[in-house]
Amino acid sequence: MTQVTVQPPIAKRIPKELKIHGDVRVDDYFWLNQREDQEVLDYLNAENDYCDEMTAHTKEFQEQLFEEMKGRIKEDDQSVPYKYNGYWYIVKYETGKDYPIYIRKKETLEAEEELLFDCNEMAKGHDYFRLVGLSVSPDNSLISFGVDTVGRRNYTLNVKNLVTGEILADSIENTTGSASWANDNATLFYTKKDTETLRSDRIFKHQLGTTEADDILVFHETDDTFGVTVYKTKSRKYLVIACYSTLTNEYHILKADTPNEPFKLFQERIRGVEYSISHFEDAFYVVTNTDGASNFKLMKTPENATEIKNWQEVIGHREDVLLEDIDIFKDFLVVSERSNGLNEIRIIRWDGTDDYYLPFDNETYTAYTGTNVDFDSEILRYGYSSLTTPSSTIDFNMVNKTKTVKKEQEVLGGKFDKENYVSERIWAIADDGTKIPMSMVYRKGIKKDGSNPILQYAYGSYGSTIDPYFSTIRLSLLDRGFIYVISHVRGGEYLGRQWYENGKLLTKTNTFTDFITCSKHLIAEGYTSKEHLYALGGSAGGLLIGAVINLAPQLYNGVIAAVPFVDVVTTMLDDSIPLTTGEYDEWGNPNDVEYYNYMKSYSPYDNVKAQDYPNILVTTGLHDSQVQYWEPAKWVAKLRLLKTDSNKLLLKTNMTAGHGGASGRFEALKEDAEEYAFLLDLENINN
Repeated sequence: MTQVTVQPPIAKRIPKELKIHGDVRVDDYFWLNQREDQEVLDYLNAENDYCDEMTAHTKEFQEQLFEEMKGRIKEDDQSVPYKYNGYWYIVKYETGKDYPIYIRKKETLEAEEELLFDCNEMAKGHDYFRLVGLSVSPDNSLISFGVDTVGRRNYTLNVKNLVTGEILADSIENTTGSASWANDNATLFYTKKDTETLRSDRIFKHQLGTTEADDILVFHETDDTFGVTVYKTKSRKYLVIACYSTLTNEYHILKADTPNEPFKLFQERIRGVEYSISHFEDAFYVVTNTDGASNFKLMKTPENATEIKNWQEVIGHREDVLLEDIDIFKDFLVVSERSNGLNEIRIIRWDGTDDYYLPFDNETYTAYTGTNVDFDSEILRYGYSSLTTPSSTIDFNMVNKTKTVKKEQEVLGGKFDKENYVSERIWAIADDGTKIPMSMVYRKGIKKDGSNPILQYAYGSYGSTIDPYFSTIRLSLLDRGFIYVISHVRGGEYLGRQWYENGKLLTKTNTFTDFITCSKHLIAEGYTSKEHLYALGGSAGGLLIGAVINLAPQLYNGVIAAVPFVDVVTTMLDDSIPLTTGEYDEWGNPNDVEYYNYMKSYSPYDNVKAQDYPNILVTTGLHDSQVQYWEPAKWVAKLRLLKTDSNKLLLKTNMTAGHGGASGRFEALKEDAEEYAFLLDLENINN
């Protein structure tokens, strides 16, 4: 590792007192939250320059890693086609191009190719580009779509005539990018965002050929802890308005044939009751947690009597199985479940003559149902990958139980052989006796002598489970001797709903201590040592990294915190910031003194102290709408002031992107290469 003696930028300190509940916090770097201020931009650019100088000696290696990662990707690639309403839809990529091309073919795959969108052309002149929400009209002649050229997830909604190729004058700003067609091919329902908080709060009805000013507000969500969206059921019979918060759902339905009628309430919201709905024939199927069904159960109700009192049980609640989702077919019900942390796909004949699970044969895999748009099919499309197996798209015949692999991800470059890698699941025991699972992968032949570098990853919030999946990018670490570990900490839903409940609100610190427990176990078992252990997390996972290095900095040689949510208290007290009000059920509302004190006890920014910290790389995006750039910027400034070591502390701000980083597939790889070079440099690996 080359030592560079360059002086880091020092952010000026302007103390600001933040008072609530009789408590005073002093924030020296509050001034950094002015995105338009030239002094702020100058500081971020100075940090970028410093990061570039401190990593200049790895630039050639970064380029090598980038080319290596790019070299494994099949550049001229395309998705497995799926058929919808008479057309086959395909997404393809071309060699040397960053963005997808969307096409379709009428009736057969031999038909002439019809171009929907070439995002490479649309992205020209933009540093950032994202196309979302493609929705085709029932007569196949029109398509709505959303475009974001900033990275703030604020989309302009447009409509394209697929017969003439023209983009219609109908253009609507400040939307989620998605929309749903009524069956008249002329009425479009879409979601508007609040201009300041970016909360999705209103559903409008738009008639083609009119202006946005003529659009009719059909639903306004006034509870600022909720968001809304609108979509069409798989049966195409109903339009659905979904109101959602962390803990509660509510739906409103309207027959797609009658777009000028009012929406009808499905079942009014009851705090703590979550449910989702699927329409089939003359009934709705409801996945819900009512009556204490914490792991969810499946109910059924007539389409004309949807209140909770009419719901009848189809699959009951089970303490040891989480019911995650369903897919409905004419003859089959497909249930996505999770048992002992593992994905399971269950197939049940409606007539009761068959009920079985797809067989999966290891403990470090991911399986999920894919694009299944037709009821009248005996083919289930699903996806599968594992830590050692590239992802596959598989068509399974539910009648004769045969499967056809439609596509397996190709790993180019000629060096990959899955037989060279080993995966396993191991368990660590937390101080409270809870067993914490980890999924890991490494090259064959490692010795448990403490010398292996490990990259330990976790997320641990919102009940979002990080399943073990294959990554071609990750091979650049594995092939250089790294072990990669996913810690399935509490706050995710890996071991069922209770796993989530025990890592949120007033039990949030379990997420951080679980990660530390896993780190200690990896060291104690000889997989690695503290000189070779690295940690990675992004967004809420960046909060995890920030909390962990305040609590146990001595365990890690280096960490990467990507777009980290680290200024928890200040953000959760500012209800003008996107996402804040909708997050109260996840983190708590700090206007309540109990939640304020608990949050303050772990918030990474509030708990930086004078101590040695590991080497740290922090990344952010200037236009991030999920975690504002100033959180990581302030955190780095405070760490610079207080830390007592001479380890690296680097802040890299993408000045043209948001929460997801760069938008092109190759630009994103450059960011991965930078992060990997940072880790490998700390291990004195430079080729």
